[in-house]
Amino acid sequence: MAAFEVRGGKALRGEITPQGAKNEALQILCAVLLTPEPVTISNIPDIRDVNKLIELLRDMGVKVGKLASDTYVFQAENINLDYMDTPEFVAQAGALRGSVMILGPMLGRYGRCQLPKPGGDKIGRRPMDTHFLGLEKLGGKLTLEGTDFYRIKVDGKLTGTHMLLDEASVTGTANILMAAVLAEGTTTIYNAACEPYLQQLCRMLVRMGANIQGIGSNLLTIVGVEKLGGTEHRMLPDMIEIGSFIGLAAMTGSEITIKDCQIPELGLIPDTFRKLGIQLEFRGDDIFIPAQPHYEIATYLDGSILTVSDHTWPGFTPDLLSIVLVVACQAKGTVLIHQKMFESRLFFVDKLIDMGAQVILCDPHRATVIGLDQRTRLRGITMTSPDIRAGVALLIAALSAEGKSTIENVEQIDRGYQNIDTRLQALGADIRRL
Repeated sequence: MAAFEVRGGKALRGEITPQGAKNEALQILCAVLLTPEPVTISNIPDIRDVNKLIELLRDMGVKVGKLASDTYVFQAENINLDYMDTPEFVAQAGALRGSVMILGPMLGRYGRCQLPKPGGDKIGRRPMDTHFLGLEKLGGKLTLEGTDFYRIKVDGKLTGTHMLLDEASVTGTANILMAAVLAEGTTTIYNAACEPYLQQLCRMLVRMGANIQGIGSNLLTIVGVEKLGGTEHRMLPDMIEIGSFIGLAAMTGSEITIKDCQIPELGLIPDTFRKLGIQLEFRGDDIFIPAQPHYEIATYLDGSILTVSDHTWPGFTPDLLSIVLVVACQAKGTVLIHQKMFESRLFFVDKLIDMGAQVILCDPHRATVIGLDQRTRLRGITMTSPDIRAGVALLIAALSAEGKSTIENVEQIDRGYQNIDTRLQALGADIRRL
């Protein structure tokens, strides 16, 4: 098990470029299963979860060619359907949360798919109901073997229909969408997710020949087509990395420029960090964060304590609440962090308390942070990364802390952040991998 050894308290300086978006990659890569023609994808992040998905696609029979460090060409001309019956497939798919998004493309093109219960971060319950209810409404027939193996198939072709999703699930919407583009007739998906990454998937499918209306809204209308063709696609930069780097600059009092951010796609992220008192300057498509010795949390107009909470897009992404929480530890003022969507994502705050932060965990969903305003520094400790996002929040805390910190289980961080240690070293961070 790898670990990071961090000696904190150093101001960082320089430029950093975000990787391609992990959450977009997992959808886009599965979409290559919809066509026998070549699909070229660029700005693919070199991270564990994405590489594992590429490996799974290759073992299913997708031809994979690497054109550059971040660019691949995929051709799903001859898929080996029997591979889904092998123990190797079960082991691969079961270890990767993103494998769930092969369901829609495989059902739409081949009429069947099977999948073990996918893995991923332990951040609370993430049920699959939205995926399967939507695919069943298109005509898929689901059977469950035991408690953790799903089979779904269709007799004939999928048929378009109207559906109202019980939740605006991003991956659920993506799965249903990828099945519906090859269904007969018209499908309408109401309460659809509309995150930028899902919009990217829609635009890619349209370039492949799909007929999709309502892109960017919560009502998608899909008229099924007989087949899809190849295309080229470039992924957005990862908004979670961008938010993490904003938080890193503020927490460590550093001057950092984040390059090529696709700022119009960031939604509420810049304004949410501004509410914490962090200065941001847009320079074209770059974000400049000046060194700030202090930053002050805003209040509501009546003077009451600010609440930062997560919500489906265009609300604030839940993946950045852990970053907001740790950055607030050295702000001036108080903020309530309300994690609505997952019940286990705030359990890393005990490590921050051990480091000297003033945080009250009210319940599994809410934490109150009383900022130290840099009056005292956090202190380095030994800790373990519980999941991707909490791991990076703890890494930011360690970089700002006095003394040495050791973060164990950094394989969790590697699943979402590409070469994070070497990229931070280039900014002047004292971090090494053990």
